[in-house]
Amino acid sequence: MAFSVLILGSGSALPTISSNQTSQVVESGNSLFLIDCGEGTQIELRRNKVKVQKIDHIFISHLHGDHFFGLVGLMSTMHLLGRKKELTIHGPKGLDEIIQIHFRNAGSHLSYDMKFEQIKESGQLLYEDSKIKISSLPLKHRILCFGFLFEEKNKPRKLIGKALEDFKIPNYSRKSITEGKDFITESGDLIKNGILTKDPEKPKSYAYCSDTAYYTKLINSLPSVDLLYHESTFLEEDRVRAKKTFHSTAKDAANVAKEINATKLLLGHFSNRYENKELFISEAKEIFENTEIAIEGKTFTI
Repeated sequence: MAFSVLILGSGSALPTISSNQTSQVVESGNSLFLIDCGEGTQIELRRNKVKVQKIDHIFISHLHGDHFFGLVGLMSTMHLLGRKKELTIHGPKGLDEIIQIHFRNAGSHLSYDMKFEQIKESGQLLYEDSKIKISSLPLKHRILCFGFLFEEKNKPRKLIGKALEDFKIPNYSRKSITEGKDFITESGDLIKNGILTKDPEKPKSYAYCSDTAYYTKLINSLPSVDLLYHESTFLEEDRVRAKKTFHSTAKDAANVAKEINATKLLLGHFSNRYENKELFISEAKEIFENTEIAIEGKTFTI
């Protein structure tokens, strides 16, 4: 099953010619989920050939503009393209009011229903299907802010073709065998599941940690994820600024990755005061080696 993250924007408050505001697309199987929607997101969706009508759920971390100012424009484009499917938007209290006021005062009527799901607390289950579940994470910012944890569910066991042939296992029994059940022959003989199958791939996980200061509650809430995106707005030389604005440095992000034993760390939400993004990598790798930068337009397979 496909499980990946496409970076649409990795800059912080001010959009620039070379850096877009925060937004990502998570692909899970045949589903696309949009995380945050800064200004210019729909342009990046088009540039990266993402089928916007496949996006049925949007997750907004908090109500600072660089994380949702692109939402109204994207929703309007979905309407102009003839969308009929319901769109669900998950976000903190107040987001629904902001969006509804805009469309109401513009006299606009969308061609589809929009559904708002309020994120009230960390650890809240936000979405679930047969393949994945998405829940909220606690972050520490100037206003209410949430991260998002994407966790694959246990995958079916893998059938061993030769064993199925040797024991003449009928097709109608194979689904239950992938679910871990043993097989009983017509003569009553028991064939253990371990003979017919092998272990599936371990379920993967991705954690998106938007604007936040270093936060022990987040660390205590995070499992050992395969990919951790953690904001690193500043370098250590600007730690005072980071503390004042409730943001993290690259060193902070690396410490979080190390403490939860993540497989890979992805840095993003860079202040545009820094021209050389490699400085973030150098700072983080002193603590956590497997670190990369959230390069816009790049897809990271989990």
